[in-house]
Amino acid sequence: MTTPFPFTAVVGQDDLRLALLLNAVSPAVGGVLVRGEKGTAKSTAVRALSALLPDVPVVPGCRFSCDPAAPDPGCPDGPHEPGTGTARPARMVELPVGASEDRLVGALDIERALAEGVKAFEPGLLAEAHRGILYVDEVNLLHDHLVDLLLDAAAMGASYVEREGVSVRHAARFLLVGTMNPEEGELRPQLLDRFGLTVEVAASREPDQRVEVVRRRLAYDADPAAFAARWAEEEAAVRARIAAARELLPSVRLGDGALRQIAATCAAFEVDGMRADIVMARTATALAAWAGRTDVLAEDVRQAALLALPHRRRRNPFDAPGLDEDKLDETLQEFGGGPEDEDPDPDGPGGGGGRPPSPDGPQSGGDTGARPESGQDGEPQSSGGAGEQAPARAAEPFRTKVLSVPGVGEGVAGRRSRARTEHGRTTGARRPRGTLTKLHLAATVRAAAPHQRARGRSGPGLVVRRDDLRQAVREGREGNLVLFVVDASGSMAARQRMSAVKGAVLSLLLDAYQRRDKVGLVTFRGTSAEVALPPTSSVDAAAARLESLPTGGRTPLAAGLLKAHDVLRVERLRDPARRALLVVVTDGRATGGPEPVALAGRAARLFAAEGVASVVVDCESGPVRLGLAGQLAGELGGTAVTLDELRADSIAGLVKDVTRRAA
Repeated sequence: MTTPFPFTAVVGQDDLRLALLLNAVSPAVGGVLVRGEKGTAKSTAVRALSALLPDVPVVPGCRFSCDPAAPDPGCPDGPHEPGTGTARPARMVELPVGASEDRLVGALDIERALAEGVKAFEPGLLAEAHRGILYVDEVNLLHDHLVDLLLDAAAMGASYVEREGVSVRHAARFLLVGTMNPEEGELRPQLLDRFGLTVEVAASREPDQRVEVVRRRLAYDADPAAFAARWAEEEAAVRARIAAARELLPSVRLGDGALRQIAATCAAFEVDGMRADIVMARTATALAAWAGRTDVLAEDVRQAALLALPHRRRRNPFDAPGLDEDKLDETLQEFGGGPEDEDPDPDGPGGGGGRPPSPDGPQSGGDTGARPESGQDGEPQSSGGAGEQAPARAAEPFRTKVLSVPGVGEGVAGRRSRARTEHGRTTGARRPRGTLTKLHLAATVRAAAPHQRARGRSGPGLVVRRDDLRQAVREGREGNLVLFVVDASGSMAARQRMSAVKGAVLSLLLDAYQRRDKVGLVTFRGTSAEVALPPTSSVDAAAARLESLPTGGRTPLAAGLLKAHDVLRVERLRDPARRALLVVVTDGRATGGPEPVALAGRAARLFAAEGVASVVVDCESGPVRLGLAGQLAGELGGTAVTLDELRADSIAGLVKDVTRRAA
């Protein structure tokens, strides 16, 4: 068995370690979402935590880890008589990004259920993680329906598997930890809200800390067992402190004053719903227990707010998570206390417990995690190119209606175009390819019915064979690759005009975020085109590149289209099931080089020949219009829409136009 990296040997990352320890003390806090760049010990810290958790008493032979002191009366392996059991270490179960629904929640043997009427159930990862840790690396890349199942189980403490009238329920209480790199895409706000706490992590910029990180990692890689032995005393101390805090937790008193501070803080930061208040209350109580106190103090409320509120204030993917600490301090002072009341030694008697233990002194305690980077300051900046103008601000985004890819695809689940998916309305049946996941009951009965006499049926049950089973074919929605090709030439350079263009693209990016698309950004200006953002799930990265986009120079339209064609060609190799929607934002002009208009037409016809769905957003303005964008749309085999029409109901007919032209 691999020796895990010791939790107490993690350098810095105080907020991360504290959030994990608070959940170890009180799993009711609701788990933690760890956001940060790659290589910041996110996974290392989570895996190390399991070694600190107390052993778990379980009923011998129970696949669902029932507590022998209070066994689950509805356990599928039950009923169990209360009594003594065996102890085993707490488990840390990892949920792979590509896991199926059956692997997560478990699977019923449909054949035995139909033929014998028995509930033959194979437990999934939720059952395995019961009373332990469920760890989801790259949780933002997990399919939405799996995230929904995961968070529902975490909230209810139970998992339900229901299929064709057969249902199984089992307990599923676990510490949920998710990690993610925001550069690869965001979680939806309603899913963010289901995580109790969130922390931002980043690598330290202090040379001494970075040296210590490398030193410890090399020592661990050279001899994991010897390295772990060096930290055994510190690990034992933290393990004992967790156990003591758990025992103290029921005795912690959350007074009316602390409750008023919690309510006032949530109201001041305008968080939605009441979950934030409840999570803050549980977190502040756990902080007091971790500090060895029976009363919740103002500093506990403050620390709880810093952990529980930042991710609940996001209103769209372009909002940076974070909290105005000055406003927080003012609110706490107004309603009964503030940071000046804090004990200077949070780990000492009566301290606030706002930091995890740091047995090795400043080297491991100096990094408090990442603070959100400040966003664009909005001031015009010039990149210095000839004929180049400083970036214009994007206009206020607006709601757009859906642009769809025609036909029925088989891409990843999303919310844009029609597709054959695991979820959605049933449209037919087929023989299963591999494991049966969604039974089509009527088709299965029809397949089995003609063979009942030959199979010797004598009782009321239906004699079903595996060859009779039919998989339901369902139609839902898929996510697409929305590739933006944006004209940044001099003809687009009027600041008011470019501001409107950026606002339109920003609006479409918001729509892509909501529909779970990948996005890419190609820009063209001067003499060439460039991939400003390779296809990614991070629409906020696309928005940042768009915001800083300068304009000026000639209009190499053909170069922009050919660059987009190259991007799509590579993406087909990487992700062949994901269909593309090309969105060209231009006034249709083409200048520079020999025969620029003819060359642009030939480039556009490449997309038409390959059946790529396309839309041209016509940015031409003024009383006299040449209609060049409409001509480009015709060459592409797509349709054209003006900037104004992106807001209007008339865009509803756009999907029909795209479908008709592509047919």
